[in-house]
Amino acid sequence: VQLVESGGGLVQPGGSLRLSCAASGFTFSSYIMSWHRQAPGKERELVARITSAGGSTNYADSVKGRFTISRANAKKTVYLQMNSLKPEDTAVYYCNAAGNIFNYWGQGTQVTVSS
Repeated sequence: VQLVESGGGLVQPGGSLRLSCAASGFTFSSYIMSWHRQAPGKERELVARITSAGGSTNYADSVKGRFTISRANAKKTVYLQMNSLKPEDTAVYYCNAAGNIFNYWGQGTQVTVSS
């Protein structure tokens, strides 16, 4: 089982990034997918979640209207489009796959928002 995040980096405030998480080794289309983040000295928090078929999403209040989660089941990939980025969005972003029995995490990708 693998979840491999990519797309992180350094961006100026107000900029955009698109994170990707490529999955392998499990039935991707059966899993709820989500993005979480953890800033230094803080607990990991849920950023966005999408149901297995992509019909429903939910977001943390802090990112509503700025971030969009989506998935392509045929590509076994989940995305996080992040717009209007703020310095407080700086964190390591993790991809998560939640099934009825198993729960998988990626290794994380660093997002730094700074001028």
